[in-house]
Amino acid sequence: MAWRIDEEVIRGELDCRVRGRVTGRIWILGREEPLELMLEGHPGRDLAGHVLRFANPAPVEGKGRELMARQLGVVGDMTASRKVKVLECSAEEFEDYYRARKPFPWHWGNGMYLEWFSKCNGRVVIESAGYALELEASATWELTKAEEEAQRVANAKALTEFLEPEESEDEDDPRSEAEAEADEEAARMDLLMDRVTARMDREGCDGDSFERILEEERQRLKQERGEKELTPEQLAEREEWLAEFHAGEEEMMAEMEAEKWKGEEEGPALEHPLVERSRELSMRVYAEVEQKGWVSEETHQEHPLVEIVTRTMSASAKLAGALGDDEEWPPEALFAGSVLVRLKKARGYLRDVIGALDSADEEGLATPGWRLEVRREIGEILGEVQTLIEEVREVLAEEE
Repeated sequence: MAWRIDEEVIRGELDCRVRGRVTGRIWILGREEPLELMLEGHPGRDLAGHVLRFANPAPVEGKGRELMARQLGVVGDMTASRKVKVLECSAEEFEDYYRARKPFPWHWGNGMYLEWFSKCNGRVVIESAGYALELEASATWELTKAEEEAQRVANAKALTEFLEPEESEDEDDPRSEAEAEADEEAARMDLLMDRVTARMDREGCDGDSFERILEEERQRLKQERGEKELTPEQLAEREEWLAEFHAGEEEMMAEMEAEKWKGEEEGPALEHPLVERSRELSMRVYAEVEQKGWVSEETHQEHPLVEIVTRTMSASAKLAGALGDDEEWPPEALFAGSVLVRLKKARGYLRDVIGALDSADEEGLATPGWRLEVRREIGEILGEVQTLIEEVREVLAEEE
């Protein structure tokens, strides 16, 4: 899980005047001494050779005060010129727009994004479009294209290593009885749908036969396991799973085939930001792989680029199922198990994308720049998903 401390920062300075090294100090509300950055690597081209000073006009206290004072580690993505969508309303007004399903006012702004990986605290991110920024005009050196490419590779490697679970703890293991029950139900439904799909393929059945085969396989599985009759709550949950099975991936494919892009003048989609981001990424990856001719209709499904496309799409569909209809976060305990299963499914698909990207690197598929950009975005989405998973787990733990 990343430390996101942008709201807690009072002010800071970043010194990038020495090639291959970034130092700085950042003052956090609630702690006396500033964070001291001593990082290896290069910042973005706009910061290379400069000193950046920044100030937050309205800091609030948070967990940033718990960070270690000396931040030793490596540079991630660092820039003061990232284009971001900036709200033109308060958080309370945004909530009103969201609940009313009305477009909210926004504009493109210039945002600061500072990311690093420390030995003590892991990934730390400061991202804001509301800071006052001051960049010293003179530069002591300029970042070359070769150095920029090497830093992008290092950023991707650092992010991937950060996201890999430690051997001593399997983060897929359930942390509560409710999570274990949700995992068991998900595995049961996966097995049932695999059997239904295999039988329909084997018998050459059409869509009209789905409900009949589903009921037959459901009864067979129940007999094999000696299960009792389902409660109304369990029946309702399984109906929800079936609805997702029919609509989830099919909806994503339909959107991609039709390329239903919304113009910027219509405003951003009224959905969870992570759903919007993952959907835009999946559609872009799909379009780029197809338009550049990197795969064809004859390309097998195990091809790394095909897997990148399909797994990115599947992750987006699972995130939409987990976050699309929720107006409040975290979810209530009654729905937390179902949300958690979908988030963990999305996490699995995102990990599959990283594995496929590793294979694409080995085989030299697509282009290095494209692979690195997809890896960076997938890594950031994966980090956000892991944060959501931990928040839902806290809900289930409190309920127990």
